[in-house]
Amino acid sequence: MNDWPDAQPEGPRRMRHVQRPQVPPQHPQPQYEQGYNPNFTQAQAAGYDSGYSSGQVYGGPQGGGRGTVPPQYSPYPGDGGGRGATAPDWRRRIKVGSIVLAVVVVGWSVGTYAWASSKMRNEVDLAKVIERPAEGDCTTYLIVGSDSREGMSAEEKKKLHTGSAEGKRTDSMMILAACSSGNTMISLPRDSWVTIPSFVGSESGKKYEARGGSKLNAAYAMDGPELLVRTVEFNTGLRIDHYAEIGFAGFANIVDALGGVELNIEKGFKDKKSGADFQAGTQTLNGEQALAFVRTRYAFAESDLQRTKNQQKFLSALASQAATPGTILNPFTLYPTLGAGLDTLIVDKDMSLYDLGQMFFAMKGISGGDGKSMNMPISGAAPQNSLKWDMPKVKQLVEQIRNDEPVTVTSNR
Repeated sequence: MNDWPDAQPEGPRRMRHVQRPQVPPQHPQPQYEQGYNPNFTQAQAAGYDSGYSSGQVYGGPQGGGRGTVPPQYSPYPGDGGGRGATAPDWRRRIKVGSIVLAVVVVGWSVGTYAWASSKMRNEVDLAKVIERPAEGDCTTYLIVGSDSREGMSAEEKKKLHTGSAEGKRTDSMMILAACSSGNTMISLPRDSWVTIPSFVGSESGKKYEARGGSKLNAAYAMDGPELLVRTVEFNTGLRIDHYAEIGFAGFANIVDALGGVELNIEKGFKDKKSGADFQAGTQTLNGEQALAFVRTRYAFAESDLQRTKNQQKFLSALASQAATPGTILNPFTLYPTLGAGLDTLIVDKDMSLYDLGQMFFAMKGISGGDGKSMNMPISGAAPQNSLKWDMPKVKQLVEQIRNDEPVTVTSNR
């Protein structure tokens, strides 16, 4: 017998609602719609719930996958809001690289300038030249090619057809006037009939009287570069600012260091004495051929005048090729060229490497049409198969150069 009363099913009970106390949030969470709040501070960012545990997404629609925290709130700077590799700062890298490159270029340039300056032979003392003309507005150079065989072996003398004469003489002479109005190159025939003025010996200090009626190249033979400068200044009235002289070997070596010089020879010619054997047309001359080209005189009717024209033409082409970025910025060309030329290049004591560069650029300008090249105006023949200058034209030419005016004087040969 069951003592329990009949069990009746109990109906559904209503659960009592328990209301939890509301706790104010310590840090209000920012609300995002299509972006982040630009007024949201870093202090607020340090305390809000990112929503990663609840699946809440900030910066995008609700219910999606993991969202992206705005970059300025990310605990990992530079990762775009998530942990990962930092993107490279290319702007900073380019800036640093440019600075390093500039330092290297400046260092290389200064080092090259110092090295080349130390190799220059500043041996000619123009302070010894007496009774000099007044300075003009242009910078003037007396450029001399000598037949010096200094440092050449017997084999080199034979190869270059230089002979074995002792001492040295002037094989070519020209005035280069670098002016703002235009550059002018004037060849001085070595057979020019001039007066060798009184002078003080560069070595002895002894006073010598004037010697009228001599060929121009006799001045160099008598007392070297200082007397040659004195003679040119005396007969022209033009002050010479700088002197540059190069011998046979240095000339040929420079051409070879450049890899040859391209030249257009209008009419072919041969000369056994110089070794010249050229066909007409554009061709690249090596050192041996270049020396033969500028020394040839017996293959021409007007031997000395045609030779000076060839010398001007070749020197302009040489300068045009040497004074280019391809030569100056290429150490494999620049250093051999400087080494080949500076060892045999004799200049005045005041001439710097910068002045030498200006001289080459002035010659290059002439080949490019910025200026003119000419022979000294000639009026006719003189004793001993020499050439007499046209002095009225010479005076006018000198005045135009001294005053930095465009040269209008022309040579009749």
